[in-house]
Amino acid sequence: MKVLVTGAAGFIGYHLARRLIESGIEVSGIDNLNAYYDVDLKKARLAMLGENSGFRFGLVDMTDKDSLTKFITEERPETVVNLAAQPGVRYSITNPEVSLTNNVNAFFNLLESCREAGVGSLIYASSSSVYGNSSKVPFSVADNVDHPVSLYAATKKANELMAYTYHHLYGIPVTGLRFFTVYGPWGRPDMAYFKFAGNIFAGKPIEVYNNGDMMRDFTYIDDVVESMYRLITRVHPEGYRLLNIGGEHPVNLMDFITTLEDRIGKKAEIIFKEMQPGDVKITYADSSELEKLTGFKPQVRIGEGLGKFVEWYRKYYNIY
Repeated sequence: MKVLVTGAAGFIGYHLARRLIESGIEVSGIDNLNAYYDVDLKKARLAMLGENSGFRFGLVDMTDKDSLTKFITEERPETVVNLAAQPGVRYSITNPEVSLTNNVNAFFNLLESCREAGVGSLIYASSSSVYGNSSKVPFSVADNVDHPVSLYAATKKANELMAYTYHHLYGIPVTGLRFFTVYGPWGRPDMAYFKFAGNIFAGKPIEVYNNGDMMRDFTYIDDVVESMYRLITRVHPEGYRLLNIGGEHPVNLMDFITTLEDRIGKKAEIIFKEMQPGDVKITYADSSELEKLTGFKPQVRIGEGLGKFVEWYRKYYNIY
């Protein structure tokens, strides 16, 4: 088996590629190494993947259709896993054109490249943000998601629609994964838990929105990778699927901060702020469809997961 992972230098892409390589699967990876966040972190992830003979990397920007198609055609993967995207709910509000280009136009290019290259199946990252401000919990893949509250969410909903169309027209087996607040070692510095840790270690205040009255279904990276690994290696690719990948245990934001303080061993100075545009009060996954298909659902609780993240953070940034 050969798998192509887009966004291979990214947080989830790196972890998935490493797991696949360790299990003996040949992996091709692409990334454009953009400067949305610390490029050195991306290069460090990539360097570790590059130590393996079963990994081949291409510096490819998915907005360049010709380069993308050429790479996929040459690599001839059975499965493509698309984890490349422009993340950030708030970023999409202030930089809408970038989000549309990197999330919609680039995804179209990928669909076309997969069609032209005859790829066997496509797995792609969607997001829990597509559920918007839904008051029905837990969120089910059967729920209506026609009311996104951020442009980022709208781009992910667009991906789901486009993927369905390509499955319908060309018969490509497609699986969309709605991730719920993925966290852990080698994570993204733009995410709240990562910024909170940095500020607490540095003795700087953290900004908490909506007076902390929010809940998030945090999902540890190893659980996400295990879910994806099983989908790739054990589940026959067929039809069009949407799956939630979430912990099914929403955590109150203030409880989350208390747990992070405990793992760091230092209290946070908190500045409370109003709810931000595009934010939602709660995310809560129903991952039963994932469990039916794979026999697995996320298991790591927030205390254990944050402990592992803080351990990595200290080592990576030399904080002792």
